[in-house]
Amino acid sequence: MNVGLNGMTWLFAADMPEFAEIDLPSDARWLLGIVILLYLCALFGLSVFATGKVKTEEDYLVAGRSLPLWLAWGTLIATWFGAATMSGAAQAARDEGLMGVILDPIACSATLIFAGLFFAGPMWRLKLLTCGDLYRRTYGGTAETIGAAIQVPAYFGWIAAQYTALGQMQHIYFGIPLHWAILIACLVTLGYTLIGGMWSVTLTDTLQILIAFFGLIVLALSTYAVVGNGSAWDGFQRIISETAEKTPDHLYLWPVSAGFGAWMVYLGTWATGLFGNIPGQDLQQRVFASNSPRTGQLACIFAGVLYLGFGLIPVTLGFASRITDPGEISGGILPLLAGKYLNKYMAVVFVIAFTSIVVSTATSAVLAPATLLGHNLLGKLKFFKGHGLILERSCVFLVSMGGLVLAYTGQSIMELLDLALSLQLVALFIPLSMAIYGRPKSPVSGIAAMVAGAVVFFVYFGTEYYFTGVVESQGLDLTWDAYLVQQVPMLAGLMPIITFLPSDLWGFLTSILAYNLCQLIYAKQAPINDHIRAEAWETPAATPTIS
Repeated sequence: MNVGLNGMTWLFAADMPEFAEIDLPSDARWLLGIVILLYLCALFGLSVFATGKVKTEEDYLVAGRSLPLWLAWGTLIATWFGAATMSGAAQAARDEGLMGVILDPIACSATLIFAGLFFAGPMWRLKLLTCGDLYRRTYGGTAETIGAAIQVPAYFGWIAAQYTALGQMQHIYFGIPLHWAILIACLVTLGYTLIGGMWSVTLTDTLQILIAFFGLIVLALSTYAVVGNGSAWDGFQRIISETAEKTPDHLYLWPVSAGFGAWMVYLGTWATGLFGNIPGQDLQQRVFASNSPRTGQLACIFAGVLYLGFGLIPVTLGFASRITDPGEISGGILPLLAGKYLNKYMAVVFVIAFTSIVVSTATSAVLAPATLLGHNLLGKLKFFKGHGLILERSCVFLVSMGGLVLAYTGQSIMELLDLALSLQLVALFIPLSMAIYGRPKSPVSGIAAMVAGAVVFFVYFGTEYYFTGVVESQGLDLTWDAYLVQQVPMLAGLMPIITFLPSDLWGFLTSILAYNLCQLIYAKQAPINDHIRAEAWETPAATPTIS
């Protein structure tokens, strides 16, 4: 679920998997229906099995902190390796080359490795259930509430996107009306997430990612073989050589002959991808669920390496499509290649693999905000005290229904996700990293970093979004900032400064500035996070100043 602003909107346009290109014969459709039914039964069987492991809230939210490496790795990469990585990366690579996939999979894989090297160990040793717990223990209850309130909405658009994707698949292959198909997708996802919590999600994720990788490898080898006249290796070499010969700019990993603005967008994309996902509940929840800090670290690193490896397969298929289909392509690239180069049985395998990716992403997208909602927001109310497990399951239901409602509206789903994920970078990364690596002198330091970064980002983003819409609706040949200067001439002198950086970098820098300003104001006070650092790094503890 990992995206950024400032021109990286290609990911959203390709987020919805397109199944219509695969023209299955009737017998293959029957086969697909039977396989999907058996597949869902297997998922529910795993969920029922997982129920026996769930006795406490900790079991439900972080699998009792007992996941071995292979399960921690499986659920982590399944959470991140979504439909956008497969479908979106292929289209972006075809259109823009490697510059189009800087965010996903390149920066996202780097995020996992970065998290494993610098955050997984100390975060695990703190024995947290959510990142909100870290904000509460370091900066107090207000920071906990603000952090959770920022994160929870981030997932609703993503959940809605997965429900819509699964609904489209049912509609296209089985003729189920889309509104009913979306409801079925919601209920299926809700069912086995509700039953076993993190244990259920972990077991089903690991199964699904293995199926997804198998389907992706089958499609890649088949396409390479076609391009290479029967040899997959020759086909791969031809793809790279022809790309280098015909469109060499498609193999550049940074802006070439680009101005300052393009470089700032590029750096903003890296910042959002590399740092913005570190506070994400979906990532940290899997670290917390590992059976040791070492397991959490290795799971992140292994997942990052494999994420990049498998994530580059759709990139090469995007390049390959320029050879196999040099004209315009209608629909998703991967389904198009599957329809052309897989037999009906392998096409069924591909659809199941694609479905597995969407389902695994949907379950993780539901559990993460439900955890924050139940544990850090509603759980603070006296009415819910002592009912943690019931509350968490209720929140899974509430979050699922929220995603369902948003899926039915069909409006601004991706824009909501885009906004919320960037808010994690500008508001949450600095307070989290400083709690572990810094020496905050006051709770105000963390709260100010959250609020100031979010406000500056939101004002900039909202202004750009609004005036861009006005310019487009009026058909004007102007940029949004030029139009704003036309309307408010007194801003002419400020616009070069305002547009010097993209919105996410302005928010990020403001968060850093607000934190350090508060540190100067409270410089004479003792650090408030000695107890956190003592637990995170296993050093002798000081008396905590915030509980």
